[in-house]
Amino acid sequence: MSILVAALLVTTGMIEESIRYPRADLLIDSTELLRPEIAKQFRILDARPKDHYETGHISNAIWVDHDDWSKTFAKDQDAGRWQKLVGQLRITPDTRVVLYDDHSTNRAARLWWILRYWGIRDVKLLNGGWKGWAAAHGSTTQEIPKIETVEAALSPHPERLATKAQLMKSLPKHEFQIIDARSESEYCGEANTAKRNGAIPGAVHKEWTEVIDKKTQRFKSPEDLTKLFKEGGIDLDRSSVTYCQSGGRAAVMAFALELMGVKSVRNYYRSWSEWGNAENTPVEKPRAK
Repeated sequence: MSILVAALLVTTGMIEESIRYPRADLLIDSTELLRPEIAKQFRILDARPKDHYETGHISNAIWVDHDDWSKTFAKDQDAGRWQKLVGQLRITPDTRVVLYDDHSTNRAARLWWILRYWGIRDVKLLNGGWKGWAAAHGSTTQEIPKIETVEAALSPHPERLATKAQLMKSLPKHEFQIIDARSESEYCGEANTAKRNGAIPGAVHKEWTEVIDKKTQRFKSPEDLTKLFKEGGIDLDRSSVTYCQSGGRAAVMAFALELMGVKSVRNYYRSWSEWGNAENTPVEKPRAK
């Protein structure tokens, strides 16, 4: 690229546009959250284990019980129960939320997905999570903020969730692009994680860790994600369903797809823990690449 062309692109803003994710609004950087006038606009949720939170956390961050939320959503989607859980965090559909963890966004992405399912409109992940905050020299505290419970009038968004019945019905018609976010050994049926092991027929394999930069824990660049999905045979224009073992890794993949502009993404939340233990579900064992 010539200096003249580069200067023209900078002037027109095309370089900035070219490096942005299609849904850049789903992420927030630590450099932004470090600004008090920005931080005060958000309810900040810490999805790490409780002892990590108590050792030190971002100022005004509230600890949320990831494990409890994970199991509760898998059990049922009772609106009354979830209104209580979400209301305890003083969150309503209009509350702006930021989530972070120290596990490559795995825990935070699950809670992001659950909140979006219940209609919380603006939920972001802190890019790089706890590691990104440390890299930006963000301050920490052990002070636990006091939060008053509110009434959260939640509305489920079933278009974000895939069920076994929906997938069984859709398979003959190839209605969805199905993406297996587990490890290759799980996908190929070599790992023993259920009564039957393997993959949903026709599923494309792309392990969830591949969308995250190992060193920085940030999501890979738009260019790298575009290449990753293209080489993996994933069409960003198709309605997609992600799955793993229990919905968490699938949530990271769902987030990455939405970040790259996919308009219809469902998380098969019960994933292989249901599919692999059912009696009537088709299973295939693809060969390792």
